[in-house]
Amino acid sequence: MRSSSAEARPFKEASPIEAKRLTKRNHYEEIAMQIRRQIEDGRLRPGDKLPSTREISEQFGVGRSTTREALSALKAMGLIDIRQGGGCRVAAALPAGPAPMGAAGLEPPELSSLRDDRKTLLELLEVRQTLEVSIASIAAAKRTPEDLAALRALQIEMEAAIGDDIEGERTDLEFHLLLAKSTRNDIMISLFASITGQMERAIRDIRRVELYANRSVARRLFEEHSAILDAVAEQEPVAASLRMNEHLAHVERMLLRHL
Repeated sequence: MRSSSAEARPFKEASPIEAKRLTKRNHYEEIAMQIRRQIEDGRLRPGDKLPSTREISEQFGVGRSTTREALSALKAMGLIDIRQGGGCRVAAALPAGPAPMGAAGLEPPELSSLRDDRKTLLELLEVRQTLEVSIASIAAAKRTPEDLAALRALQIEMEAAIGDDIEGERTDLEFHLLLAKSTRNDIMISLFASITGQMERAIRDIRRVELYANRSVARRLFEEHSAILDAVAEQEPVAASLRMNEHLAHVERMLLRHL
């Protein structure tokens, strides 16, 4: 991959990165943390081109899928740009005041405020789970052919968005909203919008990095949504509520790792 003459800082070779090979589980967070530190320290500067996915994988001693997840996480944090064709560069305009990093990996900017109000977040998660399990059950009983067609169309978009943090978030939220609308219950739709609105604003950065930028996690979420949709399509309220409960419990476990 070569930089074009239009680049602000033209160069021929990718900027080297320092890689400490991982000796335990190959978490993508550890790779992202090492690269992020080099960006914050100025060893990698805005506009610098990163080595290829293959080269980074070899340096860290991991598979390419793990490296891609690390790069997606860095993109979600606004630290790198991923170009068409796979080329990556340090972002030209880095976010001001990078969030601190804990020993376990990356810490999104909203994390400290969430810790300060952990009780409220836990209560929101509890209410959301109760509400959405009911929504799935009612949607399965009351959905129309038009509702199902809209959900199936969105399912295609969700699969295409796997690994894309922005589109992954959008399609996920849209899926749950379409289910709520399928209940034909205005009060339930309003409650859903109120509860999820508060919670999503608080955990947006965590969700993008932990759920949507990670391809393996995003794939599992897609499969969980598909299982919910299949139960709704078959108009099986009990199965739909069970699948929703399993899905939300999985998401909650991932989020609570950061609290």
